[in-house]
Amino acid sequence: MSEADAIVVGAGPNGLAAAVTLARAGLSVQVYERGSTIGGGARTAELTLPGFRHDVCSAVHPMALASGFFRRFELDRRVEFFTPEVSYAHPLDGARAGIAYRDLDRTVQQLGADGPAFNRLMGPLVANAERIAQLTGSQLLQVPRHPLTAARFGLSVLEQGSQLWNLRFRGDEAPAMLTGVAAHSIRPMPSLGTAGAALSLGTQAHASGWPIPRGGSQSIVDALAADLVHHGGRITTDTEITDLRELPSATAVLLDVAPRALIAMAGSSLPSAYRLALEAFRYGNAVAKVDFALSGPVPWANPDVRRAGTVHLGGTRTEIAAGERQVSRGQHSANPYVLVSQPSLFDDSRAPEDRHVLWAYTHVPRGSDIDQTDAVTTQIERFAPGFRDVILATSSRTALEMQRYNPNYIGGDIAAGSPSMVQLISRPIPSPDPWRTPVDGLYLCSSSTPPGPGVHGLSGYYAARSALRHVFGVTTMPSLR
Repeated sequence: MSEADAIVVGAGPNGLAAAVTLARAGLSVQVYERGSTIGGGARTAELTLPGFRHDVCSAVHPMALASGFFRRFELDRRVEFFTPEVSYAHPLDGARAGIAYRDLDRTVQQLGADGPAFNRLMGPLVANAERIAQLTGSQLLQVPRHPLTAARFGLSVLEQGSQLWNLRFRGDEAPAMLTGVAAHSIRPMPSLGTAGAALSLGTQAHASGWPIPRGGSQSIVDALAADLVHHGGRITTDTEITDLRELPSATAVLLDVAPRALIAMAGSSLPSAYRLALEAFRYGNAVAKVDFALSGPVPWANPDVRRAGTVHLGGTRTEIAAGERQVSRGQHSANPYVLVSQPSLFDDSRAPEDRHVLWAYTHVPRGSDIDQTDAVTTQIERFAPGFRDVILATSSRTALEMQRYNPNYIGGDIAAGSPSMVQLISRPIPSPDPWRTPVDGLYLCSSSTPPGPGVHGLSGYYAARSALRHVFGVTTMPSLR
């Protein structure tokens, strides 16, 4: 192992974002990755049959065009994105569906009597989408740059995060749509954390849309790696770091790992109070994932659903909330929430001609070892009769297998820590600079730090910014263009 100004452990989106930022500042940077390929939660691979390219974890990227880091990095000029006309759809029984068009007005029109209420909730947020992205993409402890926008967002979160969440609606479609997005957070509903997810992601659905990268999520990672190497950085794969003493000397070390791994790697060098705070950090419930190779498109009962980049399954708001409560109690839901994407509808590089890939996951208790292929298939079949007839092959990962794939996913928790409101404020500790540890030159840059889960690169960027300022005396951030 060679020496460097900065070492980054973990080549996921946040680790690479940190490495790119440091390298752009003129530092020598070395990245170590335990896997044989880079990417972490943004890898793409042939999981079912030859020629069928599946996203291993993340597939659709609401923050790819909204993230402050990716905007600075000009990701949209490096990677081709497909942004579906319909950001997400939410089928209901009887071939009904809520359809979230990128065009908010069109969404409102198809919601009938609940359209005006949906517009009053989402319209002001969509009109300030860039400010909402800045707010939710920053540390919650800091003073917001746009207090009026923050106040409006906060009041909407209070409504949709409490028992008041149904007061403005009369039908099923609008509340189901919001609940399907809220469920991304894998927490019982209603709560402030789930409402924050629903409104922030929902805002992007009607502003910039929910884009899908050509070639899969790996394209994002490859663009980061190419920029890093172009600016002198080095990436070493198949190298697992379990102890900081295994690393060569460096002025700064940034870890794209969960707090549990930080404790194991740093050992007695961590002050006891900080270590206790990390040990108190709580991990959330999990996902089990199923990928499908298909002979044709999913035969959704409602034809409008076929235009969506993302589909949320589970039925009405009441049904989904009940299922998520079961998971929070450590039970497998009898009516599971299933999140689905069929990227091959938009990206012909993902499957052989006239064939398709389907990405799906469902929520399960943390540490579950139960295969969910049948449960996911059954829920899709509920809203797409005949789905089983187009399945060519499947690949499945239980929650425990998700952790084996990526140790940051404790028990299958892909958020690397429960995104409760408390843990969005103290992630992993309450601090104005939570990326900086008490050990000189040691930083945490994973999704366990603000702003939390998602492929946005911001956790890595903020950690690198802190390291540049405190370790290297750099106060002007480098251009990432």
